[in-house]
Amino acid sequence: MLRLLADENFNNQIVRGILRRRPEIDIVRVQDVGLSTTDDRIILEWAAQQGRILLTHDVETMTRYAYERVQVGLEMPGVFEISRSVPVGLAIEEILLITEGSFEGEWEGQVQYLPLR
Repeated sequence: MLRLLADENFNNQIVRGILRRRPEIDIVRVQDVGLSTTDDRIILEWAAQQGRILLTHDVETMTRYAYERVQVGLEMPGVFEISRSVPVGLAIEEILLITEGSFEGEWEGQVQYLPLR
């Protein structure tokens, strides 16, 4: 099963909804691992070291830094960018669908924008 990391400003309603529906999903928040107010590059490095796909609303910098990692050949397990305008329920459904239907490493080096549909 995929391992996830929720960015600092990621909607906690989505995180709680994921865990309410599937408590076995391995998801942690940046705040839970001592990375609050940490530079995005360091968060991406931590996610890579831990093999966690990053969930973020930050299309400005986080996705740019993710692509930079890929360009220089650094590990980047994946980023899912979810617009703040996506309804919470739809975001939860999309993330659950991806975690249930994906293989480990499938999203390596990719930035995906949700919803996928």
